Amino acid sequence: MATEDENPSQPDITAMLQGQTSACEAASDAIATSGEVMLYDGQAPHWMVFGIAATRLRRSLKIGLMTVGLDETVEILRTRHRDEQLRTGNIVAADRSWFFTLYFGATGTELLACSGVKNERPSRGDGQKLQL
Repeated sequence: MATEDENPSQPDITAMLQGQTSACEAASDAIATSGEVMLYDGQAPHWMVFGIAATRLRRSLKIGLMTVGLDETVEILRTRHRDEQLRTGNIVAADRSWFFTLYFGATGTELLACSGVKNERPSRGDGQKLQL
């Protein structure tokens, strides 16, 4: 069985969610209600992490997905932390209604941003749901 020293515990992540973006409170609530937290060991270059977040924002806006803090996250990543390696993690709400992405500095000890995307079928412009 893993000890707290081997794996970051949920209270540690909750403590890191200090208002970096408007998604932090909802992400903290997801953890408090038994959401699943996954932290990734590997690092990725800033340009890759920023590119994925920016693409997620554009796609979400285009297809009408509800997001929280994603625009703020893209701005944080666009203006800061260039030429750095970053780490990421996820929080999946217990009811699977929201998916949050956590963005950390290279050491994984500083939370830079948090964004959330609602898990729902995107709506079409005429108000009908897309068939997926």
